[in-house]
Amino acid sequence: MRSTIPSPVTLGFYIKETLRQAWPVLVSSWAGIAFGVIDTAMAGHASAADLQAMALSVSIYITIFVGLMGVVHALIPILAQHYGGGRYLEVGRTWGQGVWLALGLSLVGAVTMLFPDVWLMLSGDVEPAVRNGITWYLRALILALPATLVFRTIYALGAAVSRPKTVMTINLISIVFKFLFNWLFMFGKLGLPAMGAAGAGLSTAVVSWLCLGTGLWVLRRDPYYTRFKPTLGRLHWPVLKELLRLGLPMGGSYLVEVCAFSFMALLIAREGMFVSGGHQIAANLAALCYMMPMAVGVASASLTAQAIGANDFKRAKKTGLAGLLVVLGGALITATLLIVGRPLILEAYTDDLQVAAVAATLLQIIPFFHLCDAMQCIGSYLLRAYKVAVVPLLLQIVALTGIGLVGGWWLGFGAGAGALRPLINALMPGAPTGAATMWLMALTGLGLSALLLHSWYWHVVRIHGQRHSRQAA
Repeated sequence: MRSTIPSPVTLGFYIKETLRQAWPVLVSSWAGIAFGVIDTAMAGHASAADLQAMALSVSIYITIFVGLMGVVHALIPILAQHYGGGRYLEVGRTWGQGVWLALGLSLVGAVTMLFPDVWLMLSGDVEPAVRNGITWYLRALILALPATLVFRTIYALGAAVSRPKTVMTINLISIVFKFLFNWLFMFGKLGLPAMGAAGAGLSTAVVSWLCLGTGLWVLRRDPYYTRFKPTLGRLHWPVLKELLRLGLPMGGSYLVEVCAFSFMALLIAREGMFVSGGHQIAANLAALCYMMPMAVGVASASLTAQAIGANDFKRAKKTGLAGLLVVLGGALITATLLIVGRPLILEAYTDDLQVAAVAATLLQIIPFFHLCDAMQCIGSYLLRAYKVAVVPLLLQIVALTGIGLVGGWWLGFGAGAGALRPLINALMPGAPTGAATMWLMALTGLGLSALLLHSWYWHVVRIHGQRHSRQAA
């Protein structure tokens, strides 16, 4: 059964379709960030120990969650191809296997979060009060993990069938409940004990299960979803095998990206508190900017996979090209705003003149960093639409870890320390040597990753086009 989705010839149509599907994904991503902002801001009003416990706990949780989330996101291209091919019952059955996968992954994540001391070995001496806060915060997040991962299957389903507003609406409403439960649990309101950082974790758990319950209710009531007959069903190994075959390298790619930032922060901390603070501003800004290409990537991958499922490879190619153009245009606009708005950005982030001075030097490279980051992001997502994930993972390991992270350490803090000082003086005058070197090498790694991923993407597009032509003949 073929899809009834039209195949117009104008590129403008595909750009419009990409934007229509991308903006709810972007809003959902911002809503997800709001959870961390609320936790950090409210922990700062609880105690210094709670704030430090929050920072360390979140870094542990994000590393674990992002890797597991990447595996679950294998559902997006698989479901989208079924949807594009009109195989609606397969959409519902495969989603159910994705739920089983999410539940199994939550057990893996729970085990890794039960032993925070293993993670804290990288952080040196941690005060007992902070260590206790981390332990209880992570235990609360263990309760949240099954709900958040299963909710990600609903996110994947919505993205795959061009219905991203469902999750967006739930995420926006959840912000209100997150703030309310934080207030109750962290500060001990309405007769409850004040739990500090652990209360923030418990709040996340409660809100996560509320979100999941709402999402499941929508799947059972909304006619748009009921036609797929989404059901848990029994474990079906062939489908789970396909999910793992695509999901494990996808999760690996997610981990490579998030770990690169995590280890950058640990290495740059050697240059002192003010340099570390300046780096954190630059890193946070880069992460916020990344949400745009990520949202377009999810939308483009979904629409491209739908076209592939319908055996319409011309439409798949045009949809992919539309996504590339949208990301390139958005990245250029974002880079311009970063250059023009640098003084306002610094003012919004910090009042500390020494931190601001360091951040100002690092922000000189962020516009170029974002351009490379955006292009490698859309490249990886478009390859996933074709169910290609192993080669992108290997390319990203070489570029982001080998060149970016290891190269940055070697030239910034290792035997080659100071070798890039002349280049730093030209591009980032006044920047601390170690931090600037790490950012320059990360930029180089991202640029190489973008080049390699796009070369492989067009190779995959050409192969699929030739194969389809032979079949048609």
